[in-house]
Amino acid sequence: MNNSDSENPRKHGLAADAQGLLFGSSMAAAAMLILTHLGLVTGQTAGLAVLLSYMTGYSFGAVFFVVNLPFYWLAFRRMGLLFTLKTFIAVGLLSGFSFVLPGLFQIQYIHPAIGALLFGMMSGAGLLALFRHGASLGGVGILALYLQEKTGFRAGYTQLLFDVCVFALAFFVIDTTAVLYSMLGALVVNLTIAINHRKDWYVAI
Repeated sequence: MNNSDSENPRKHGLAADAQGLLFGSSMAAAAMLILTHLGLVTGQTAGLAVLLSYMTGYSFGAVFFVVNLPFYWLAFRRMGLLFTLKTFIAVGLLSGFSFVLPGLFQIQYIHPAIGALLFGMMSGAGLLALFRHGASLGGVGILALYLQEKTGFRAGYTQLLFDVCVFALAFFVIDTTAVLYSMLGALVVNLTIAINHRKDWYVAI
């Protein structure tokens, strides 16, 4: 790859963005199906939605969609209209897939450790696809960037503090062993993104 390629990255077309959003959302939904089948949780807004679904009995898809609603204004302010629209579509797709997949994809048995690893890899791959097509699954990441811009408080610290709160709450909702397996899954998600999400390795936007 020469310097001109990285300075002038190719743009994704409409079809490429569509398949990227579809792939990313469906992978994330399948990962969430494994996670909730095992009674585990994860970090960020998805983790909060999972905990609320366990506590209230409402479906994850519905709770996740509602929990993300307050963040779209911040997404528009911080990331622009196109990012916000793509993120809204991605969140809607994940919520929709979460309703449909349990009737099409049923798990008979999976060990929690393997389930946590598969969740981490699948959701990490899904998030990478969404990031590379200018979208996200909304939530606290947008808030973290907004607070960093307004106050200077590092976005990574905001996300870390939020995850600490989610996992602390999880100890009161699910058993300790499940929380530990959940932490394994969250670690794999973050490692997958940290290792693979580098702009110098991927120049199309």
